[in-house]
Amino acid sequence: MKFEGSKEYVLTDDLAVAVNAAITLERPLLVKGEPGTGKTELARQVAAALGLDMLEWNIKSTTRAQQGLYEYDAVSRLRDSQLGEKRVHDVRNYIRKGRLWQAFDADKKHVLLIDEIDKADIEFPNDLLQELDRMEFHVYETGETIKARQRPIVIITSNNEKELPDAFLRRCFFHYIRFPDGDTMKAIVDVHFPGIKPALVSAALTQFYNIRETPGLKKKPSTSEVLDWLKLLLVEDMDPADMKRDGRDSLPKMYGALLKNEQDVHLFERLAFMARGHR
Repeated sequence: MKFEGSKEYVLTDDLAVAVNAAITLERPLLVKGEPGTGKTELARQVAAALGLDMLEWNIKSTTRAQQGLYEYDAVSRLRDSQLGEKRVHDVRNYIRKGRLWQAFDADKKHVLLIDEIDKADIEFPNDLLQELDRMEFHVYETGETIKARQRPIVIITSNNEKELPDAFLRRCFFHYIRFPDGDTMKAIVDVHFPGIKPALVSAALTQFYNIRETPGLKKKPSTSEVLDWLKLLLVEDMDPADMKRDGRDSLPKMYGALLKNEQDVHLFERLAFMARGHR
């Protein structure tokens, strides 16, 4: 079982090595990188390329590790007991399987995506250590132990917003997705917009990377945002000449696709003002 990329996803050599190493070692693949660098999409493409189903667990600040295993609905059981419901006698009727249980209980191998693990509490990764390591967990309400029938391919993403515990990191194969360089970005653009004029791509990407490198920028635009921007440029049928800016107008065309807060908009407005003052 080897992942070699797909037509819809530009796979760098080092990322291919990381994915296949994690599959071989049967360890979770921890993927870090800026938002919008394709971490979540990687899991979907791995599943599609290998012909596997995927289960997606999207982590929020309120998510608890137990929810990935199962949740016991004691309130519903109490209500049913008061109403004299027959189903109350079987506790299994009140246990809801989480994503890990679903992956462990599946007849065939799945890709399990644990998305944005760094959003949760700092103890969240540690609470999953044994379950991801041993591929089993205990259900206290029923007394049974759930063991993985087929060990899933586990892909965990992080936007690097907080540090993860060392004990958790030791159990993962790690890869950091660097922000794409110009050549890689052109390849990504070609995948999403086949046949796009090279001159437009060159002009747009030159402007895009200049924006990212602007000192004082609060939020650098990501890969997904440059793709949205290019889509707008194509809809508006712009050509490279339309992309040119001078000191009087430092804001890029359709800048709302790239700049996502007023601080960065004001920054470019100040740059335009300063440029006019030097004319």
